[in-house]
Amino acid sequence: MPTIRRRKLLGAGLAGLAAKRARAATPEPLPLGALFPFSGPLSLLGDESFRGLDLAADERNAAGGLLGRKVVLVRGDAADTRQAAAEAQRLTAKAQCPAIFGSYASVVALAASAVSELAGVPYFELDALADAITERGFKLLFRTGPTARACGVMAVDAVADQLAPRWQTAPAQVRMVILHQDGPAGTAIAEAEQAQAASRGFPPPDRIAYSAAILDFAPIVQRVRGSGAQVVLHSGLLNDVLLFHRAMQQAGWRPRMLIGTGGGYGLADAAQALGEAINGIMSVGMTPYRTSVVAAPGAARVASAYQRKYGAPPRSGHSLVCYAGARACLDAIELAGTLEREKLRAAMLATDIPPGATAAGWGVAFDERGQNRRATPFLAQWQNGALVTVAPYPAAVAPLTATLGD
Repeated sequence: MPTIRRRKLLGAGLAGLAAKRARAATPEPLPLGALFPFSGPLSLLGDESFRGLDLAADERNAAGGLLGRKVVLVRGDAADTRQAAAEAQRLTAKAQCPAIFGSYASVVALAASAVSELAGVPYFELDALADAITERGFKLLFRTGPTARACGVMAVDAVADQLAPRWQTAPAQVRMVILHQDGPAGTAIAEAEQAQAASRGFPPPDRIAYSAAILDFAPIVQRVRGSGAQVVLHSGLLNDVLLFHRAMQQAGWRPRMLIGTGGGYGLADAAQALGEAINGIMSVGMTPYRTSVVAAPGAARVASAYQRKYGAPPRSGHSLVCYAGARACLDAIELAGTLEREKLRAAMLATDIPPGATAAGWGVAFDERGQNRRATPFLAQWQNGALVTVAPYPAAVAPLTATLGD
């Protein structure tokens, strides 16, 4: 009996030792911060953006992980400046994340990236728009998506190059109104639209800013209607979009064309809420999933992966561009072989992905500020309840219609 017991104990000890060695041979997971607004009024697009990052992390793990370790996304929930700073502090200090990805909302990106920079932790911004994000001289901040200025310029150019010729009129005869939420992204878009309108020969557009807390758009609709505007350029979130359109419906008025920028006009939820009224509205922003395969190779594959994981189709192109941006950043980290600051910055600045080579349709090449100078917005339009790319030409999957409701 003693001999049998000793053999059992010896066997158990050897098994325990083997298990311990197996655990030691398996590297610890690599925690990466995922800082988005998961609650509050920004949560819909915050979660949609996170899902793109999540898909990119899944893909990286299926290929063996990052730097030989399984990627684990540590979520941080931030809907305003205060929460963004606090969560960035938690992710860099307590959770010990060696990098943070985010964040859809410009207010979140501005605050969180400042904390991250101070902590010496790289911050990868995937889809927040405000130009100021990459204009502060930070060395560990990289943005893969387009800027607010690029979106504003494209919105005005769409009127000059697409609508005015179809209306057989000159820009000097087209009156526009710029309507925007007064946050950093909306303000930056509006400033770009104002400047581009002047350079393209439009009459000076009226500019109307409003608070995120707005509940009644009726006075604004009356002001826009009274200005004689043919085109409204509106930068707003989903709630703004729905309230503005409800006020227009109650007033029995619509402009000749409405071009939305920012996230609200690119959401499937907007189409569901507005019904047929969405048709004809144009949207400038993140790459729609319905974009030519020539311009955005891989978009359909990402949509399929999204459907499999989440059991529903994508809600907007934010998940697509966040997937593409995150994949480019993860690839650069793997190439660098480290998250050490100087080597990682060198690897990011050496990234050279040609235009049209990512699933989002743009390329990747960072300037010294950390801005991807190859990231471009797309011009899309709601047609038959679907958001389809209508410009530029290689990306288009449908011709543009020049009137709301077409």
